[in-house]
Amino acid sequence: MGKYDFVRGIEFFPTVGDPVLIPTQSQLKAIIESGSNRRVNIGISQLAGNAVVSLDPDRLFGRHLAVLGNTGSGKSCSVAGLVRWSIESANEEIKNNEKSDEQGIVNANSRFIILDPNGEYTKSFNGLGDVRVYGVEENVEHGIRQLTVPMWLWNTAEWAAFTQASGKAQRPTLIQALRTVRDGTLEISYEPKVKMRQYLRTLLSFNQLAICNGTPWMGGGKSKGYSRSLSIWLEGVQIDDAFSPSEKDSINVVQSAIKKILESNKLGNQEWPQYTRPVVEEFQDALKAAHISFGGSERDAVPIDADIPRPFSGEELLRSIEANAEILGTSDYVETMLMRVKTLISDAKLQSVISPEKTVTLEEWLDDYICPSDSTKGSITIIDLSLLPADITHIITSVLARITLEALQRYRRKNNGDTLPTVLVMEEAHTFIKRYNIDTDNETATTMCTKVFEKIVREGRKYGLGLVLSSQRPSELSPTVISQCNSFLLHRISNDRDQELVNKLVPDNLRGLLRELPSLPARNAILLGWASEIPVLVRMNFLNEEFRPKSDDPEYWSTWTMGEKKSNWNEISKEWQDYSQEDNQDQ
Repeated sequence: MGKYDFVRGIEFFPTVGDPVLIPTQSQLKAIIESGSNRRVNIGISQLAGNAVVSLDPDRLFGRHLAVLGNTGSGKSCSVAGLVRWSIESANEEIKNNEKSDEQGIVNANSRFIILDPNGEYTKSFNGLGDVRVYGVEENVEHGIRQLTVPMWLWNTAEWAAFTQASGKAQRPTLIQALRTVRDGTLEISYEPKVKMRQYLRTLLSFNQLAICNGTPWMGGGKSKGYSRSLSIWLEGVQIDDAFSPSEKDSINVVQSAIKKILESNKLGNQEWPQYTRPVVEEFQDALKAAHISFGGSERDAVPIDADIPRPFSGEELLRSIEANAEILGTSDYVETMLMRVKTLISDAKLQSVISPEKTVTLEEWLDDYICPSDSTKGSITIIDLSLLPADITHIITSVLARITLEALQRYRRKNNGDTLPTVLVMEEAHTFIKRYNIDTDNETATTMCTKVFEKIVREGRKYGLGLVLSSQRPSELSPTVISQCNSFLLHRISNDRDQELVNKLVPDNLRGLLRELPSLPARNAILLGWASEIPVLVRMNFLNEEFRPKSDDPEYWSTWTMGEKKSNWNEISKEWQDYSQEDNQDQ
């Protein structure tokens, strides 16, 4: 039997009447098995003489993969299998190259981060080296570590989405509060000089931002808001007997500068004021001089980025919001936002997640969740999100995905363009990467989470971040995300809308293959896209039961007939209502 090489493309188009040649089984097998770097065996193609279907992991993970299919079609097993078989293949390659360690243990230098909303994957990767499982509740017996996503890791968009901060008053106050609390300038003191230094520091930051945005000379409503702030600031910069002569003089200069701005209304109109740039910059210079006279530094004049992940506590953020609201004159408008923050930090079940007792640094967090310091060992990180409250799940998911991308961006910049290849797996993607209307949808937690993943599929490849998404409702996914996926593994899909979307993924001459989608049995799928030379029907390799995600169909009949299962609602209800901890304390 001769050897065949498959080359895609058409040199001469056929004409009417040309004979049609049906490839033999050996030719079909050669087509399926052709190609270089096919290192990961995922199954066989029964329609092509049981040809072995192997993939190039660079193609599979490098340009994003979507695993789509109805519940019970084998979708989760395929995701778990792809990760396991890839690592096992890499381990075998290392072993063959005699690169295992002194004990003969083989550890592929791979990194997978699995966001698991249903807690299905906790046992799927046992025996593959450094597997770390994090959950909302620590369970040492089952190897589940405490999930920590500190609130100081959240950026302004995530805080604004959670608090539902309005754009006019609440959001500017929130951003300024985050700047203050991250900068470490929030200090509770009743000493007049300290209080004035802090006040001037905040005015410096806010006025500099107003200058950068051109707010004072824009006219209209924006300058009207600036005028209101100036009036409030004038009341705040009052002289105290405790001040030294030089400090009193600096406050007099600041007062005069504020009055000069208010009197320089270009339009002579209180409803639509407009100020010139020189008088506003003169005020900024007066603020700098006064701040320095009270012990501040010139560096404080530069506003800190509100998104820098510097640690702070919930109580510090509350005090910062209240203090900045008073300075900005928005105290009457931030009550609802304050209530949401108070509710968050007082939630006992969330304390260990967003505000852990043990202080964790950014370096320690990245080492635990993104990549161990000893990167030659690799890791699999499983984030069990199943017990998170619904209103916070999207925020936590967004933070984890965003921090992963930003960490890899900084890694590449620090290492002269070298990347740290990492795969992010998102289960139930239709819940977290949801289609939204760009014109009408507000910046909710769901929308913000989707935008994070849209950024990952657009930019992740060049930073070494690949995305694997798994969904049973592809029609509900963000069009941006689904269009950026270059490879697809399609299991049984019966919904008309989902089938219509999938049909758009393939050329017209190959859509006949997709007619099989509604009737595909479990473990069978259609592989198409960048990872495969041609679309191919593949029967996925068998995955041992001990490694399968816990997503099996419920066994009604055995439960009805065996009658062995009992309900201990007493323990469940105590844990649910958080009474179990009180009982332990009473003992």
